[in-house]
Amino acid sequence: MKFALHFGNNTFPDGTGAARLARLAEAAGFDSVFAVDHVVLPDTYESTYPYDAGGRLPSTQFTAMPDPLIWMAFAAAATTRLRLMSGVIILPLRNPLVLAKQVATLDHMSGGRIELGIGVGWLREEFDALGVPFAERGRRADEYVAAMRALWRADGASFSGRYVGFEGVSCDPKPVARAVPIIIGGHSEAAARRAGRLGDGFFPSIGAQVDTMPLLDVVRRSAEAAGRDPAAIEILTGCPGALPGSGQDACAAVEERRRRGIGRIVLPVGAFLPDLEESLPRFGERVIRAFAA
Repeated sequence: MKFALHFGNNTFPDGTGAARLARLAEAAGFDSVFAVDHVVLPDTYESTYPYDAGGRLPSTQFTAMPDPLIWMAFAAAATTRLRLMSGVIILPLRNPLVLAKQVATLDHMSGGRIELGIGVGWLREEFDALGVPFAERGRRADEYVAAMRALWRADGASFSGRYVGFEGVSCDPKPVARAVPIIIGGHSEAAARRAGRLGDGFFPSIGAQVDTMPLLDVVRRSAEAAGRDPAAIEILTGCPGALPGSGQDACAAVEERRRRGIGRIVLPVGAFLPDLEESLPRFGERVIRAFAA
């Protein structure tokens, strides 16, 4: 079982805080730290934020939000083993060739410690500001994934699609493994099917206002339909019972998740504040060590 901390960049948006969090997480035994994403946040919006009962972004949490890739680069430079993941980057808002270059460079320079968590987005007004059609975001995301993987796989890459096309181009440096794990985020059946069809993992983001556990079967069925091994798709979920102060047996809560096929437990870093120097090592000793392979 692996463990991750979520909301790294908007909880610690400054360089000193980012390095502090990354080093403490690595020392405590966490596998990874996630960074969230929005390019711009409109002053007013009608879209419904799907990860809060009120349907609105928690303004105090999202005021300062460094670009996830730049923040991940800073955290990677402060550590040696910790993995960094965008959780999740809004893929349809990015140029896939530019993103492929950025992610491959990060992976190359960190020694293969980068994961690309992607989502299709929910904030229509953000898409409008960037001039990207909101209704086409799912198809665009699928195509971008294929285009990026072609660039990572080999030089002289070619790709022809509806939204992106290139012929005989090279994008270097390559990722360490000639690929970067792509984790599909989202709380919908469409996201689960996308994960089964083309993802290396599935992350139904913590805070979703629906029961996401039935989506795990959707992932597995979609993988089988695509001729893929469902067991090869990592499942990442939250675990409220493992949080400090939950009043539950953290190890029992994690074990319940493990029995359901969960491979990584994702916890909000805010639950460990303000005493990170005490709370993260304590969690590592009591919980992470209990599930060490």
